[in-house]
Amino acid sequence: MATQVDYGALEGAMQAYFREGEARARVLGNRGPIRFAEDGALHPDILDAYRRHGFYVFENVIPTGELAELEADYLDLMERVPVAEGAALDRHGRPAIGADRAHPMVHWAKPLSDPYGGTDLAKGRHSVRMVEPEPAADLPEKVVFIITSPLEFSDAYLRLTGHPSILRIAEAINGADFVPFQEGLIIKRPGEGASFSWHQDGTTHWDDPDWGLDSHGFNVMPQLYGATAANGVWFVPGSHALGKLDIAAMVAEAGSERLPEAVPLVCQPGDVCISNRQIVHGSFANTSKDIRVTLGFGFFARRWVEGATGWLYADNSSVTYDAARIDRRAEMIGYAIAARRAHYPDEQSFTYQPHARAGEVYRWDETAREAIRGYADYDLRI
Repeated sequence: MATQVDYGALEGAMQAYFREGEARARVLGNRGPIRFAEDGALHPDILDAYRRHGFYVFENVIPTGELAELEADYLDLMERVPVAEGAALDRHGRPAIGADRAHPMVHWAKPLSDPYGGTDLAKGRHSVRMVEPEPAADLPEKVVFIITSPLEFSDAYLRLTGHPSILRIAEAINGADFVPFQEGLIIKRPGEGASFSWHQDGTTHWDDPDWGLDSHGFNVMPQLYGATAANGVWFVPGSHALGKLDIAAMVAEAGSERLPEAVPLVCQPGDVCISNRQIVHGSFANTSKDIRVTLGFGFFARRWVEGATGWLYADNSSVTYDAARIDRRAEMIGYAIAARRAHYPDEQSFTYQPHARAGEVYRWDETAREAIRGYADYDLRI
């Protein structure tokens, strides 16, 4: 017999949880503008707070003009997605983005559902299922949840991944030989955005004798419209340092998905959050009136990837990452820097040391645009 959910009581409990979580988040001391020390390194106070809590919120990173470009590309992408799951055309009758690929690039979910919880998707890392509120009756059966490989279809988001300050942060955390892993545009529209059940991103190195805080890299999450306790990611501070955790047991002990020690990511448009991929995190179905659009990407230290056996997003099958594959995927950093340099010629570009040492020079032109087609075939996941 199905369990009956009193959604009125649930909403009241959720709103109280949101208020309490936001109060906890505000006093952590892990937010502020990007600051660098006199030697050019990321300020040690920021690194200390990031390593202690497992995430950090950088404020006012993306200026208004760039936010407008990102929004324009987001709106354009939403016009170009398939008219429905599995369709070849968009709502205007044009070939939809990704329709010609072997694996879907646009991922769908039932409104307010938990599409990953309790399944073997994403290497089975989502062990619990979040509460799924009742969606409005007039919503479609499924809505767009994630657009993978967005850099292939959006110059603005490609340029964002070449942001010099973000890349300097990546170098500070992972060393000069850092590499990217994958990108996804996460879309949580009001009253329909699906949840991500509690999980830790890392899947590969938990039992490595050399395991440490940075073994599975870190995520970067620029916010187009900002994030609230109701629609944003929640973190369990410090959990990134505790190894592989039994999340199902944590939820059982809490008596619900409302983990008492968790805090929400609360930020404004243009803020950028970084989070350790080992931290316990998740998000609730977006029953609020506020939209969240986040470009998720991030970086590993190359030493943790080369020779490692990761997994493919499409079918969870295993793949071992050799130097050639890693080099191919890291080309996207070169193209992102080149695209940004062409668009913002007065900005000081980041120098990616692996390309500089090899004497590789990247330019952004039509040849480059063709070169990045299908780049996600080389994604790295550990």
